[in-house]
Amino acid sequence: MPKKSTTLSVGLNRRTLLAGTASLLAAPMVLRPAFAQGKTVNVGVIMPLSGANAQFGINSRNGIELVADEINAAGGIKALGGAKINLIVADATSTPTTAGTVAQRLITQNDVTAILGAFASSLTLAISEVTERRDIPLLTMSFADQITGRGYKSIFQVVPKASVIGKAQFDYTKAIAEAAGAKISKIAIMYEDTAYGSAQAKGLRAGAQAANVEVVMDDAYPLGITDTTPLINKLRASGAQAVFPVSYLNDSLLIIRTMRQQKIDIPAIGGAAGYVIPDFEKGLGEFAENVLSVNTSNYDLAPEFTERFRKRFGYFMVHEAQEHAVALDVLVQAIEKAKSAKPEDVSAALRGAKFSEGWAKTMTGGAVQFDNTGLNVLSVPVMVQWRNKELVTVWPNDVAKAKAIWKS
Repeated sequence: MPKKSTTLSVGLNRRTLLAGTASLLAAPMVLRPAFAQGKTVNVGVIMPLSGANAQFGINSRNGIELVADEINAAGGIKALGGAKINLIVADATSTPTTAGTVAQRLITQNDVTAILGAFASSLTLAISEVTERRDIPLLTMSFADQITGRGYKSIFQVVPKASVIGKAQFDYTKAIAEAAGAKISKIAIMYEDTAYGSAQAKGLRAGAQAANVEVVMDDAYPLGITDTTPLINKLRASGAQAVFPVSYLNDSLLIIRTMRQQKIDIPAIGGAAGYVIPDFEKGLGEFAENVLSVNTSNYDLAPEFTERFRKRFGYFMVHEAQEHAVALDVLVQAIEKAKSAKPEDVSAALRGAKFSEGWAKTMTGGAVQFDNTGLNVLSVPVMVQWRNKELVTVWPNDVAKAKAIWKS
């Protein structure tokens, strides 16, 4: 397999890239080396490589690079005479305004077939405003309902929307508790006030309402909160039997650590994002054990694919890496189908088609199929649980790799 070699278009090294926003705005592009011979297909990759969500962006980039190298090593895009994939990687930072500016610059300066990105829903929404105007397909694993809810024609979401994920977060928890002989009648919801958190909290409320379960705490908080003590004090006083936090990494660490340090031992069921990456376990140690989280895919469901990621990068394939890997592989399948790298031809090939080969098989539905809004209608969430520094799929029963542990 070709060794990864990443350089900057203006001669900066990676440390300089991550050092500050000023230099990024001046020259945001990270280019994989252009191939000396033969045609290439440029694919833009816009991720948060600095700021609060940098680790998610790095994970996503790693998954994309893995698949790009595999496809190139296998002969490239056959329908285009073996054309190689050339990734043009840019740092969105963790700020939506910057993400939109970076997308505009990337598209203006490069002839790209499609864009992949940008993990955080708020960043993806900003980028999509640019890609839609240019009729360039944007493939994403971001969750927010708005992504495919605005009538856009050039956006493709490989995961379920956030409200569906939130409802599954509640429904699966209720089922797991009942299987353990417990009954939940009161829950708490706390979520960061971004597009992702707000939409997923909506799904949690819908699940609780349908089950006639009382929501005794329903609190939004600002992304990047530095003191969760008031939230946890309110949780303690609420009488909730389970708590559903929806947050990125730093917030997830603060919430769970503060809960456990204050001896609040009710089950915490995370909303993916910060709850399902190795840094969560590293940051919490024993406090992470048995924490549940909803997820949109999991590496233990397709080890024949995902172990290649672990071998190369040294950690398990987190869902954002896996789903961005799926996005690139599906994009290439669409290019093969269209026999064209023109953005409008690729969008037409993506919409309505079913992709059941390659990395698409690692998704929970066993394939990817986009409806007329660009949503993958085959994907369903799963529930995972931390066990000995690994994430194990524990629900639904038909795909579970272990029985869920429930401690009420």
